[in-house]
Amino acid sequence: MLFLGVNIDHVATLRQVRLASYPDPVEIAPLVEKAGAHGITVHLREDRRHIQEDDVRRLRDTITTRLNLELALSEEIIRIALEVRPDEVCLVPERRAELTTEGGLDVVSQKEKIREVVERFHEKGIKTSLFIDPDPIQIEASLATGTDMVELHTGRYAEARGETREKEYQRLCEGAKRAALLGLQVNAGHGLNYENTFPIASIPELHTLNIGHAIVARALFVGMEQAVREMLGVMHRGRKEGV
Repeated sequence: MLFLGVNIDHVATLRQVRLASYPDPVEIAPLVEKAGAHGITVHLREDRRHIQEDDVRRLRDTITTRLNLELALSEEIIRIALEVRPDEVCLVPERRAELTTEGGLDVVSQKEKIREVVERFHEKGIKTSLFIDPDPIQIEASLATGTDMVELHTGRYAEARGETREKEYQRLCEGAKRAALLGLQVNAGHGLNYENTFPIASIPELHTLNIGHAIVARALFVGMEQAVREMLGVMHRGRKEGV
């Protein structure tokens, strides 16, 4: 079975444009769960451009599935996560000027630091994931940190066209297989939408896809519940036909 985690950051993005109280991502989360999603993902950025600390705390108290908190290697955010205790965290690279996360975490150069952070989360019973490119070196380094999972960065695949996209797809297939053989749970996400998710869903080693922007955008036309159901349909068909 392939699971869907819905990233609701961009509900908060719309709210923060006007610094209003609405739309409230915490009120959207139950609609996402009702539609059949298996978890809620949010990214608490250092600059608080969308999700706020209060959002994370309220989500922890109200959602009935799983809360996945994305965060950078920032001591401030790490401490918040340790206090809130989401079901799982995903460590991601973060730059202030970027529009969205632009690539995978360089685990190789930060292995010891990441290992320490992973241990801190494990002490609190929080599962960990590392957002990485499907690079064998990064996958091996991830295993050495003691992490439970990796999330393969699908952004380059999503942005590519033609032969380049096929090459990126094969990299993801090979990366997923390698990580799974090492005993890691393998998730994937970034840039996935209703057109390009089908092939990704066919990769048998993948456990969870984390998808946000496309679903929130689709919800403007059909509502959040229908948007989630449509994505689940794409994933189901991709997994079924790819097996």
